[in-house]
Amino acid sequence: PKKMPPTIPVARINDALLNPGQTFDFNGETITYPDIKLIYTAGGNPLNHQQDLNKAIKAWQKPETIIVHEMFWTASAKYADIVLPTATTFEQDDIEGLGDYSARFIYPLHKVIDPLFESRPTYDIFLSIAQRLGYGQAFSEGKSNMDWIESFYKAAVKQAKTKKINIPDFDTFWEGGSYVEFIVPEGSKKWVRHADFREDPLLEPLGTATGKIELYCKAIEKMGYEDCPAHATWIEPIEWLGSKKAGQYPLHLLSPHPKDRLHSQMNNVASLRKKYAIQDREPVWISAADAKARGINHGDVVRVFNDRGQTLAGAYVTDKLRQGVVRLREGGWYDPQEPGKAGSLCKYGHINVLTIDKGSSKLSQGNIANTALVQIEKYTGKLPEVTAFDPPKSA
Repeated sequence: PKKMPPTIPVARINDALLNPGQTFDFNGETITYPDIKLIYTAGGNPLNHQQDLNKAIKAWQKPETIIVHEMFWTASAKYADIVLPTATTFEQDDIEGLGDYSARFIYPLHKVIDPLFESRPTYDIFLSIAQRLGYGQAFSEGKSNMDWIESFYKAAVKQAKTKKINIPDFDTFWEGGSYVEFIVPEGSKKWVRHADFREDPLLEPLGTATGKIELYCKAIEKMGYEDCPAHATWIEPIEWLGSKKAGQYPLHLLSPHPKDRLHSQMNNVASLRKKYAIQDREPVWISAADAKARGINHGDVVRVFNDRGQTLAGAYVTDKLRQGVVRLREGGWYDPQEPGKAGSLCKYGHINVLTIDKGSSKLSQGNIANTALVQIEKYTGKLPEVTAFDPPKSA
């Protein structure tokens, strides 16, 4: 819609909130940051996944109102003005596809129980707001939540027929309680990306301007970005072990995905946390050599810090990391010792108090979470209690 403000890359959210009216470059365009008065966020946890969280804390205080959909007391919910309690997957009917890129399955998701307390399905929340704003009919198109589920499935049935694939009608699918599985053809099991292009580059061109694999891109050349040349180039990162800053912060910080949860989801489940937490805190992997040099033993609580922030974590001493590299997984819940104060010590092990809030380049404006330097020291003070997973006192 013409009235909508420009799309802002996720890595530029903090700057957008802090600097309305300023411009930035993105993929060949110059975009002006809008003056954001209200944040409405659903289906995410931005105050957990945003890099340089202490900068985000300042940015989060700029809008007049923040509204969050949530099932749990995440950092985003705790820092919101209005929290709309949403029903869980077990409390609302839905439909889901499964199979990564293959979309091999369609599942009916039947609610197990009605929504508890004041929680409501997301669709009901949006519909109620739309009705109050005078756009109820335009939003719902006269359909209930179940009507929409049925329409999505019928669209799949229609598409399947054009491909000569038989799948059951909606009533059979929904009432049967089973899933629909699409058989993977033998040829697809041996699929190779760009194989058609390789066999016939003229009739099967790629989606580039030339239709070919481009080692040098004329379109990027025209943009003239100093941080993204038209061909693959090594550009010195803002922080790395070869920079002067390594003298102060000599450890390169990696932030891999956790295997025990999905990003920050399920970090609040105590039974899962017991499998990996060290003294109830997120583990930070450190090489045996680096640990010995700092007087750190396996199981100690350490302070991980740089000039952006600081967090406590549990030391996991290992020989699986090279010296000079440490590993703290993303998704650990933010737990400030002084809530609302930028720079406050995180008590649990939240990595984004340490990461850099800078776009990867003017072309992509992606995040650079794996480019950060830190120092680690054994924590000798009185250990503060972890409260990341506790509801607010007013809740």
